[in-house]
Amino acid sequence: MKILKIHGMITGKTITSDNVKLSEVTELYVSQGAGKIMAYEGLDHFYIGQPVLIENNKGLSAKARQSIYVARADNTIDAYASDWKDFCDWCSQQGQAYFPAAPETIVNYINDLADNAKANTVARRISALTENYDAAGLTDNPCRMPLVKDALRGIKRMKGTLQQGKMPILFDDLKEMLRHADGHALEQARNRAILLIGFYGAMRRSEIAALNVEDLRFSRLGLLITIRNAKTDKSGQGQIVAIPAVGDESVDAVRALRHWLQAAGITTGPVFRGFTKKRSVRKTHISDKSIALIVKKYAEAVGMNPKDYGAHSLRHGFATSAAQHKVEERQIMRQTRHKSQAVVRRYIDEADRLIDNPVFKITGEDT
Repeated sequence: MKILKIHGMITGKTITSDNVKLSEVTELYVSQGAGKIMAYEGLDHFYIGQPVLIENNKGLSAKARQSIYVARADNTIDAYASDWKDFCDWCSQQGQAYFPAAPETIVNYINDLADNAKANTVARRISALTENYDAAGLTDNPCRMPLVKDALRGIKRMKGTLQQGKMPILFDDLKEMLRHADGHALEQARNRAILLIGFYGAMRRSEIAALNVEDLRFSRLGLLITIRNAKTDKSGQGQIVAIPAVGDESVDAVRALRHWLQAAGITTGPVFRGFTKKRSVRKTHISDKSIALIVKKYAEAVGMNPKDYGAHSLRHGFATSAAQHKVEERQIMRQTRHKSQAVVRRYIDEADRLIDNPVFKITGEDT
């Protein structure tokens, strides 16, 4: 599959060869999220958000069409397109039809996929296929057939669905990591701000990397951060994260961020940036992968296995540390912006296993 990304803005116009120069386009998907046009060339029967179907629906107003165009995030569409291509490639190799596909074809596909994929990956793949068949308007979606549902249920039972995520970086871990800063002065200032903001803000790595100065509001009490295009912000209205100033300067995220911005001379645009070979500050956003590498680097510096830690360890660590300190569930969810209570309760249970453990009663250390 050739994926062509074109940067720019469109204003509800139909995309044609007159305004987008693409040769031999067979399928075109357009997303207006974040001002980006994305064209999928050569991806057969990919209908999710297909502008032609939306444009030809005369029952929709122009405003209604616009809202449908931006209904899904670009990353979601990328994942759906990748999943659909994998299924199409498998069908081609097996000599099976993929549009529409027989339920038996899908069952055989996911069983082959399960040989090298986790149960959760298989379930996500089924979701992508289901969405695409629904978008195509199929009345008998093969993914919704009992045969497919039973097969997926069986794969989950055989493989299990427990996900081994990244280990949490707890507050005490964070304090130790901050004492092992290395690199030149500007790099240390940036990394310190990343670790503290990422932890206290319980932020995802994409959110940290995408921050702009315009998203920050400093006050005497601390800092308000506007998170744009967050994973759980389906309406795109933005989410506010509050990080208060604390008395201990060594772990104060507000001071650390102010120091980084002042030292780097950043007054507008991207907050966290990379460096040139001459150690000057770049003008563009740092990548989210770089955030993960920074966390791994500091984890290794304090003797932890970097393979077990990543950028999500900051978010995970905040939730677990808060649970260890008996912070109420609703307060944790307000900071982490989780929509699912089940996820937050998993963090709380994780903390309780080590705090309210019967071992302490047996050894007489229960106080």
